[in-house]
Amino acid sequence: MMAVVMDGKELAQVIKKNIMGQVESSDITPCAASVLVGDEPSSKKYVELKGKDCRSVGINFQTHQLPKGVSEEELLGLIDELNEDSEIHGIIIQLPLPQKLSAEKAIMRVDPAKDVDGLHPYNVGKLWLGDYELERDLVPSTPKGIMEFLEHYDVEIQGKEAVIINRSNLVGKPLAKLLLDKNATVTTCHSKTKNIEEHTKRADILVSAVGSRPEFQITEDMVKEGAVVVDVGMSYINDKLYGDVDFEEVKGKTSHITPMPGGVGPMTRVALLQNILIAAGI
Repeated sequence: MMAVVMDGKELAQVIKKNIMGQVESSDITPCAASVLVGDEPSSKKYVELKGKDCRSVGINFQTHQLPKGVSEEELLGLIDELNEDSEIHGIIIQLPLPQKLSAEKAIMRVDPAKDVDGLHPYNVGKLWLGDYELERDLVPSTPKGIMEFLEHYDVEIQGKEAVIINRSNLVGKPLAKLLLDKNATVTTCHSKTKNIEEHTKRADILVSAVGSRPEFQITEDMVKEGAVVVDVGMSYINDKLYGDVDFEEVKGKTSHITPMPGGVGPMTRVALLQNILIAAGI
């Protein structure tokens, strides 16, 4: 079987061109503000990437960096200021926060209309009640990007068995709801799931977002013939990026598969840009 390799880089570039056109023809200059606590290298890198992505399409981007020892009161005070600033349309709380700070409190403090990560209870509630459209509402970027991927490649979802290995608020839970709303039969697996391969082997659509290779990886014997395999997991081994899926081994058994890198990552990043435009009312 010749698998279709789902090219996230290429599709993201097409979407970015559309975003640039929307920004250029709008009277509004969209602006996103990132809140970064401490100087953890990977968090700093993610914020820099988000800033680069935003500027590349004409979105203004601010970074508000607070020291690691900042109090909760100071953090929430900064979020209040960003909420009140009418020139800022999107607020990104860079997670994880240092242990003594509550991510939940920080997320809940963000104005739901500026919550471009889609994590505020208001936006989560809209998603779970089915009161949303991906084109106009704030849904977490990775699930949103995956759904755009599947749609672009004409992957049939209705009536299919979808298995997601992840139950986080950022990926697994919202993606399960989005697939459910497209009439898939959804199974969510996690670290306490027994005999995980029994679930993966029956998946028509398999999404893996574990990120702990080599301890966990998807091998050929775990995949159904003709499955669609979406790799979200990221692991660095000797400074090289790997996904959850053994791409070369699994590819021949699938109908569609995402590479790593160049698959879900670019789609996640472009979905965040789409959310900033939604928040700006463009």
